[in-house]
Amino acid sequence: MNENIEKKLSMLPDSPGVYVMLNSEKTVIYVGKAKVLKNRVRQYFHLSKKPEKVMAMVANIDDFYYIITNSEIDALSLENNLIKKYKPRYNILLKDDKTYPYIKVNLKENFPSFSVTRKIRRDGAKYFGPFMGGVSANETLEIINTAFMTRSCAIKIDVQKPKKECLNYHIKKCLAPCSGRCDRAEYMQRVNSALDFLSGNDDTVEQILKEKMFKFSALEEFEIAMNFRERLKMLEKIKLKRITALNKFVDIDVLAVSTNGVYSSANLLFTRGGRMQGGKNFALEDASETESEMIISFISQYYSSGVEIPDEILISEEITDNRLIAEYFKVNFGKTVAITHPERGIKRQLVDMAKKNAEDYLEKEIDRIKHKDDMTRAACEKLKKVLSLKKYPRRMECYDISHISGVDKVGSMVVFIDGEPDKTSYRRFKIKTVEGSDDFACLQEVLKRRLDKLGTSEEENFPMPDLIVIDGGKGQLSSVKEILDGYPNLKIDLISLAKQQEEIFTEHSQDPVVLPRREYVLKMLQRIRDEAHRFAITYHKATHQKTNLKSVFEQIDGIGAKKRKALLDRFGSIENIKRASLEQLAQVDGIGATYAKKIKEFFTDYEG
Repeated sequence: MNENIEKKLSMLPDSPGVYVMLNSEKTVIYVGKAKVLKNRVRQYFHLSKKPEKVMAMVANIDDFYYIITNSEIDALSLENNLIKKYKPRYNILLKDDKTYPYIKVNLKENFPSFSVTRKIRRDGAKYFGPFMGGVSANETLEIINTAFMTRSCAIKIDVQKPKKECLNYHIKKCLAPCSGRCDRAEYMQRVNSALDFLSGNDDTVEQILKEKMFKFSALEEFEIAMNFRERLKMLEKIKLKRITALNKFVDIDVLAVSTNGVYSSANLLFTRGGRMQGGKNFALEDASETESEMIISFISQYYSSGVEIPDEILISEEITDNRLIAEYFKVNFGKTVAITHPERGIKRQLVDMAKKNAEDYLEKEIDRIKHKDDMTRAACEKLKKVLSLKKYPRRMECYDISHISGVDKVGSMVVFIDGEPDKTSYRRFKIKTVEGSDDFACLQEVLKRRLDKLGTSEEENFPMPDLIVIDGGKGQLSSVKEILDGYPNLKIDLISLAKQQEEIFTEHSQDPVVLPRREYVLKMLQRIRDEAHRFAITYHKATHQKTNLKSVFEQIDGIGAKKRKALLDRFGSIENIKRASLEQLAQVDGIGATYAKKIKEFFTDYEG
């Protein structure tokens, strides 16, 4: 413990607040909250035995600072915001790349539609899910459409301008409110029944499906009857997920954590409407001293978006202050959430199940977690030594350019933090000043525009990189160095990676560094280079497609930017628009029968 830390420890206040630990390079490595700052921060520097991960974190502390807050709940919220901002090495950083589907119902619409989505927003719509563990969101939506005949399209309905009904009406899967075949009262009755089913009531659906199956079977419409039979089979699968002892009107999440002192894991199970939906596993990067601290950190971060908040959270360990977490939900999201550590009954069984899952995941994944560390942080440490970088390359940015013969030129910037992609920080650039296909000039433009953001209000979204990686050889490196030399006060390392021989070029030597093909450092650089290339190409394709779409539809009278966007959003490409039927085109917002006919006639003779 250095003198600076000793002095600061003696001056810590009795107030609640947040403390921020820094390493020798002034990088934030841990953020914590405290009811009493003086007591909490001093604990780290006592000689008492601590978990190995905590000791490793303390060994890296070179300095710290704190922020006093009005209350502990304010401290919890601030802690969460700072973790998101700095992504500290020793905090829980939830990286569950797998997104699960939900059924979305927008009740603000006069005739609400039911759709499947993987993105949850705070937009006033109701979301049901996540769907996992063998129960399909699409199959569930099929049951809703078949039983209640609600719509699953995104058409804006104007009762004054009825549209022609689509195929779903004819196969008994929609009431066709768009064509005026049902009024709002009748439709909303179906919607409310569907919401009741999504909330856990299976019996009504089963009865409706059976009645319809027998009805169409009696009419010898066997194909439609078989459709209802298939939906009944799906319903049986959903019913098997029912936990009879649980209140079907209460949504419950079950959280358990496990740690071996170095590595940690969490398992989160979901029950919705009394049905077990499934669960997620998380590998945790965390320096909490106890499992109860880990649970508090997990909860505050996982639910920070304000979506997917259940009515009750069952936890595997007692936490010091249930009231604090309950107040966190009440203050930030206006929702009452019960935080419970059950001792017996079905809820205890669910917690035990989550605990076993967390322990099993940690045991089986520990080698993968260690390997991941070798491929990321350890590779960053070695990269610093191998290339004699100025500092540890925590934030690496890689740039690439994409175009076709100088047309629709774009640049990409991808960001890796501690050797892992940080996709929220990726940025795209349209080349504005370069004529023709001059990749060097394009790189220079992109780098200058990016570096000009430092020291401005945009710096929070474009923080200073430690290392810039360029896809290319000496020429690309030199062109970018010209730009970097115009910012003499910036301490940023610069390298390039040439594809053919995978040679690494630096500012300090004419000779490239060649690493063994199996070296983790090289593999990490290849990952960031390939990711920049992928991101650039993806953006270029989208830009080129929009350009093509504009040039094509400028030849059709009346198809402007708004209609082009609606067509592209609906069909995704010119090829799909060409293949679309008149009926499908007419259903696109703003198109209708007249423009659909014009588009179809144009593409009949189109040679593009």
